[in-house]
Amino acid sequence: MKPTAILINAARGGVLDHDALVDALRDGTIWAAGLDVTEPEPLPRDHPLLSLENLVIAPHLGSATRKTRIGMVQRTIENLIAGLTGQEMPSRVA
Repeated sequence: MKPTAILINAARGGVLDHDALVDALRDGTIWAAGLDVTEPEPLPRDHPLLSLENLVIAPHLGSATRKTRIGMVQRTIENLIAGLTGQEMPSRVA
């Protein structure tokens, strides 16, 4: 990555090597990072990421939009109705 790169992770905390990220941010391999997810979540208070000034961590708010929250409620209701009436749940996770 370029030294001006900003790494963004809003997917899953486990897809990113946090130790490597600490090193990259400290030695200037990348300029900054923004995380909406971490592994574990939340990070322990003494985690090295939390001491970095070129890192922003959001409290897992990437999907906190009105549209996504309404969709979550609608899918929950559909799954509840299907489950209570003995039907296959449309959003079932196996």
